[in-house]
Amino acid sequence: MSKRHRILIIALNGCGARLTHRPAGQLRRSRWSTPAKWVGILAWLVWAHGLVADAAYAERITVGVFDVDASPPVGTPLAYDECVGVAMSLRARGVVLTGDEQPIVLCAVDWIGIANEGQTEWKRALAEAAGTTPERVSVHTLHQHDAPVCDFTTASILDEYQPHTPLVDERFVRQTIERTANSVRAARENAKLVTHVGLGEALVHEVASNRRILGDDGKVRAVRYTACADPAVRAEPVGTIDPYVKSITFYQEESPVAVLTFYATHPQSYYRTGVANPDFPGMARQLRQATLNGIPHIHFDGAGGNIGAGKFNDGSPRNRQILAERLADGMADAWEASEKQAVDSMRMQWKTVSVRLPVSPHLDEESLLQTLSDKRPDPLEARNAAAHLAWLRRCERGDAVEVSCLCLGPLRLLTLPGEPVVEYQLAAQKMRPDKFVAVAGYTDYGPGYICLEEHYAQGGYEPSPRASRVAPAVQSVLAAAIDEALGDD
Repeated sequence: MSKRHRILIIALNGCGARLTHRPAGQLRRSRWSTPAKWVGILAWLVWAHGLVADAAYAERITVGVFDVDASPPVGTPLAYDECVGVAMSLRARGVVLTGDEQPIVLCAVDWIGIANEGQTEWKRALAEAAGTTPERVSVHTLHQHDAPVCDFTTASILDEYQPHTPLVDERFVRQTIERTANSVRAARENAKLVTHVGLGEALVHEVASNRRILGDDGKVRAVRYTACADPAVRAEPVGTIDPYVKSITFYQEESPVAVLTFYATHPQSYYRTGVANPDFPGMARQLRQATLNGIPHIHFDGAGGNIGAGKFNDGSPRNRQILAERLADGMADAWEASEKQAVDSMRMQWKTVSVRLPVSPHLDEESLLQTLSDKRPDPLEARNAAAHLAWLRRCERGDAVEVSCLCLGPLRLLTLPGEPVVEYQLAAQKMRPDKFVAVAGYTDYGPGYICLEEHYAQGGYEPSPRASRVAPAVQSVLAAAIDEALGDD
């Protein structure tokens, strides 16, 4: 029996309506038996049902927007190099959603990744600022490569074994977390009522392509990275991608309050410059925000682990602006195609599934410690070994990562950990063809690449021991968590 039906029965009982049993043949004329009286009671039932529907589903939903500068100081570490300048500010921005339950925080940061204890610290701080729990906070990165990384666990291991291999400027990172938390607090205090939500999607032309080029033997024969100088590899077919950008707009009556977009691809046009920048997705986001007269625009990378712009990008610096404009055009088309719906009959829910991902069999603590104990290691090898060890120890402790889903009417906003391949995004959409499914990847960066089971036999970069810290069995584990998070309501 549904909640609405239970409330309706209570309302009827409270008005003295009763069902009684009488033996066959024992009839008594009811005081409600005249046609006029029946018309009256039916009219009352229709009116009462409307009140019950409003009582059951009317939810006051608000949205607050936060946005802070997350650019690193000169001289601090980026993911691969030392920062020598900032071409365009990096942002930490997002929304605080409130309804009948505790607030929900969605945050997107222009960094390469936030992992392990880094995720814990971000979520704890934003949860406290929003007045909610860490399980209702989802912190993502857009995965730009000329940008910082946040991983206190890996940094602690490096401090112990390789103190001259810096990974994180802890002072800068903690200041950024604190400033973002302060902005979250203000966002909640200044939140606006949401009356409508707009959902739309549109094709993005000549940006995304699959990185994994298979040979006749079913093995990866070439990896088409996001910048691809080889014209023969660029000429290969686009491959499996999700060609659509998704758009979610929150409205207060006719006024847009915030726009969220989702597109699956690696974001780098070129990198290893030492100059921090949000690359073409960040530029596209800013183009759209300027076009919409400053309406806050928050962008999320989808399940783009095996997706890049390599087919359409040879690494020339001029391509950054071209790719940004193409993505911005898709965002604009998705905005124009959006269907606006009132939220007064919608319920907002947040579902979280904790899942333990199977650790890769190649991770061995003894060999990782041996690499870290090398007196003159390659800095990138030392960082990788420390990151591998951090994840291995988490798995041995039984730590879980989270798959979450924001449910609002027809909307299902799914969040995924690591660098998930696009097939997970496409599968999620097939699981719920009756819903508008948007996917945001890159929450906890700890697992590295999360591939399909068959990818580990095919080879290539994504499932390699350097890149992926999970076992091939991850496919069934993550798919089950996605199915549970999406639900069947």
